[in-house]
Amino acid sequence: TLETRADLEYLYETLSSVKDSRGRAAVFTPYALPCNIDFEKMAAEDYRRYHYELLPQTYAKLAADDPTAYAGAWSLWQEGMRAGLLAPQFHGREHLNVKVLEEKLARKDPEVRTALRNRSYTSLSSSGYDTISYTAAYAFWRYAENEAFAPILTDGLDAFERVYGYRARCFTPPAYEAHPVLYPVLARGGIRYLEGPLLIRQHEGEGKYRRGLGYTGKTNESGQTHIVRNVVFEPTDDRGVDWVAYALRQIEAAFRWNRPAIISSHRVNFCGHIDEQNRKSGLEALHTLLRRIVVRWPDTEFRTAGELGDLIPPSVP
Repeated sequence: TLETRADLEYLYETLSSVKDSRGRAAVFTPYALPCNIDFEKMAAEDYRRYHYELLPQTYAKLAADDPTAYAGAWSLWQEGMRAGLLAPQFHGREHLNVKVLEEKLARKDPEVRTALRNRSYTSLSSSGYDTISYTAAYAFWRYAENEAFAPILTDGLDAFERVYGYRARCFTPPAYEAHPVLYPVLARGGIRYLEGPLLIRQHEGEGKYRRGLGYTGKTNESGQTHIVRNVVFEPTDDRGVDWVAYALRQIEAAFRWNRPAIISSHRVNFCGHIDEQNRKSGLEALHTLLRRIVVRWPDTEFRTAGELGDLIPPSVP
């Protein structure tokens, strides 16, 4: 599901309830997609090819089908952006691998057709490639396949501007997978900051990998600064972890080394359309974490990813 009106209202209430040393509310930087599958258009063509729609179109359809949950939800997204509670950045055009989807459509793959008929794209048993997850938009088998990603990224960045009202400056790819050959394309599109993992396992084609190390402040040959998340907070992932205490230990370690605490979390923690208790427990944990942060470190400043990037002195590439 997408975020409902209630999801956003409760999230904004939680973020607004905690202020930093400058009196600013807590802020999320959602790595967001401007496009979704256009299920109706694909069905009308008997699923012969992939079509996408812009996010406001998706919300309009949801509002028509389920107004109790979704009427006004897209307007509330925009309200949260104006209020400084959400600052979306670029996560790609869509969260799926177009090559995999189109190949399965050409074969009339029954799993894909069943999923699409149910307005979904999940539960596929295999992508058909050892190196490609069907949700990893920029994963590939042969290196030359990266050429096809350039126009998708350019189109996606333009779509992001149409949907969110400004050019994106930050990017993290679905599943953390995007080859450095794409960095110049992103730079030309306005991307200055790249979020990625600490330990890099970079696919170079046909199952061959190289390893590397990422760190916050690292600069690449396109002049982009890399940012590495160093705190994990997934409070509704029930694996016996005290997520608030776990996140606080990671924040303490970051501050001990005079580093920013860059918190990673997923939207599923704060959504309740399927299960309201999921949203309730996730937001309660978020509120507790934010309160304990500002009490323990009263000089805390809440920043968006783009604002943080502007503060980081780049290293020599």
